[in-house]
Amino acid sequence: MRVFVTTTARKQLISLTDTAYYHCISRCVRRAFFCGADKNTGKNFDHRRGWVEDKTLSLSQVFAIDVCAYAVMSNHTHIVVFVDETTAKAWTTSEVLQRWHQLFKGTFITQQYCRGEEIPDYLMASLLETVEVYRNRLMDISWFMRLLNHSIAT
Repeated sequence: MRVFVTTTARKQLISLTDTAYYHCISRCVRRAFFCGADKNTGKNFDHRRGWVEDKTLSLSQVFAIDVCAYAVMSNHTHIVVFVDETTAKAWTTSEVLQRWHQLFKGTFITQQYCRGEEIPDYLMASLLETVEVYRNRLMDISWFMRLLNHSIAT
């Protein structure tokens, strides 16, 4: 007998109009070991808990996502977050770009804007569209978890 498990994308599970609080679980694949003492090798990997904690807290300083609670287990993490949509929507163009540039390079236009250079009128609409994409990503749990897990996996 085969059992098929289907997953649902976070964007289909999250409704900020219903609640801004979410419990996220991220597991290692194939029962891989992440933290604590590995019974097979005898090595201790507790130092990795600090990696997860540091990255979680640093991301919460950039995103409009507050970490309410977290636990780093031997093969998975639990994080309870609050998505602060009101704060994200109040950020200025500069604030959004400064936050995004802490994580990613951005575009030539966003870099120009942050350096205080003049943006031609014909590029302003493009810049503002990009800012709204970044603003939405900075309050997106999937983007938050993606960056957290990527930094741990690499």
